[in-house]
Amino acid sequence: MLNTEANPEAVQQRSAASVFELSPVRVWALLILVFLSVQFAALFSPPLLDDADATHASAAAHIVHSHDWTTLYVNGIRYLEKPPLPYWLVAIDNYLFGFNVFAAHLPLTLAVLGTSIVAWLWARRAYGARAALYAALGLLTSMGVFLFTRILIPEAILSFLLLLSLYCFLTAIEDGEPARLYVTYACLALAVLAKGLIGPVFFVAAAVPYLLWTGTWRQWRNFRLLTGLLLFLAIAAPWHVLAGLRNPDQGHPLGNIPSPGNVHGFFYFYFVNEHILRFLGRRFPHDYSKLPAVLYWTLHLVWLFPWSIFVPVALRNLWKSRELNGTGAAASQLPGAGRQFRRRTTVLLAIYAAFILVFFSLSTNQEYYTFPAYFALIMLLAAALSQTELDDTAQTWLTRTHAALTLVGILASAALFYGLWSARDLPFTSDIGKLLARRAVAGYDLSMSHFFDLTGPSFAALREPALIAALTLMIGPVAAWRLRRRRLHLQSTIAVGLTAATFLVAAHIALVRFGPMLSSAEMAQTVNRYASPADTLMIYGDQSGGSSLIYYTQERLPKPALLVNGKTTSMLWGACYPDAPHIFLDDAGLEHAWGNGERHWLFVPGENQERVTRLLGSRLIEVQESSDKTLYTDRPL
Repeated sequence: MLNTEANPEAVQQRSAASVFELSPVRVWALLILVFLSVQFAALFSPPLLDDADATHASAAAHIVHSHDWTTLYVNGIRYLEKPPLPYWLVAIDNYLFGFNVFAAHLPLTLAVLGTSIVAWLWARRAYGARAALYAALGLLTSMGVFLFTRILIPEAILSFLLLLSLYCFLTAIEDGEPARLYVTYACLALAVLAKGLIGPVFFVAAAVPYLLWTGTWRQWRNFRLLTGLLLFLAIAAPWHVLAGLRNPDQGHPLGNIPSPGNVHGFFYFYFVNEHILRFLGRRFPHDYSKLPAVLYWTLHLVWLFPWSIFVPVALRNLWKSRELNGTGAAASQLPGAGRQFRRRTTVLLAIYAAFILVFFSLSTNQEYYTFPAYFALIMLLAAALSQTELDDTAQTWLTRTHAALTLVGILASAALFYGLWSARDLPFTSDIGKLLARRAVAGYDLSMSHFFDLTGPSFAALREPALIAALTLMIGPVAAWRLRRRRLHLQSTIAVGLTAATFLVAAHIALVRFGPMLSSAEMAQTVNRYASPADTLMIYGDQSGGSSLIYYTQERLPKPALLVNGKTTSMLWGACYPDAPHIFLDDAGLEHAWGNGERHWLFVPGENQERVTRLLGSRLIEVQESSDKTLYTDRPL
């Protein structure tokens, strides 16, 4: 039990803290400040990145140009593997704000804000005002949420829709308001349009065990199953039907491997190839890897950092306070209905997060696949932390756990200062790509592989963000730990959040410095300056390698770019349709086209430089080189 009577100072501190906690205006003033600093300010730079970021933005841009809201296209080729909702949202932004990184990433940023709002509402009701603040602050400042909203992928949108669907599901049952379940059905339908069938699968995998566990399945007559299913189908089905009708089977496809004129249509490709076979690791083309098991599980400590440092606190809290039975110290302060809602929230979130983590440990995966589990894990950590802060018997444990965060911060700060010292005499280089190694960790199949290319000299280009990060990690964790030792827990946890926010601002500045390496936008500016609409853009290799170049030249060069040896990955399936444009060349086709007709612009990634030089030799006129990428033309400017 809490023992505050014997400690008047603790009573006074908690009273002051409660004033802040009970003021949603103050709480949201802090949260909006963090949101604007970390999320919204990052909407303007760097430019769209090569690979998935600009590829998906190009699919949205095609909607604007073609007014076709059914079939996605990338560089003139059908792009059937993704559902349309994220691209619809970006297309609407394109109408409003033009073709730029702000328009492309705004839906993701708003989804993060929406998720934080719902998490705050849910945690406030289930765990109290303090946990609500921690949950929202955790979502806005965790490493994974920041990293995986720098590229245009639908995980943030999916997470918002699933969180809202789960919240409405639980509160509809608890409050006896089954009409609220219609929001759940609508959110699940939109989740299908955002990421496919995985959304309803995650929801059902959490809801069914929850209903069995709590015995609330007996209320099934109140679940509005028939009308809810009709609402679900009314939202989710029309696009799928239209996409199937407009993209039927072509020729006589055999097996899972398409060939020119013989290719499965939308229904097989989308539901079988992209859902079932992807999970089994048999999708064609096989361009996805799987993280080693140890790395898969331990990386979640990074994605949830700095809040993952409180995992031991959560485990102790679960064991000591018997959270699932509602007999903990904080739980005892709640009325019976409040304790029940707390217990049921914990059960639902735990089942939901556990299923996602186990699901993707069995499937092919990328680091960000488990993004929808982040909000559940952070809410559970926030609940455990807020409860532990009010438990006098856990103060030593909490302080020692927090010391680990301080140690991590000091070590990271020391490493950054060492890198800065090593590069102290090196000149600043705007193109950081020239200073990096090419270690090709995991063959660059992982989204974070380029992190391992950092070298000592690269700190010459990262002095300012590295210095900000080093000072932040040296001061912030120590200050938060000192507050923790004084039992100013609310202030300490807020200090952790503000430290994380400042570090992420520095990380964003560093990401901007990586812009020339990760994006080809600068080369697009050169092409737009000198090219005429009749010119032809060529990409050597897969279009994803130069997708930002295609995106940023789309208005100047309206024709699809020619891809040399680029009938691969996302281009392969759509290229087999009979009406696909003839944009694919081999080396012989490149050699024949080079120097003939209108001007050609050729983008060559570093790994293909030697091959292109042998092929075209002195006929190449170098226009621009940046971060191991080169732009050529076939006649003098």
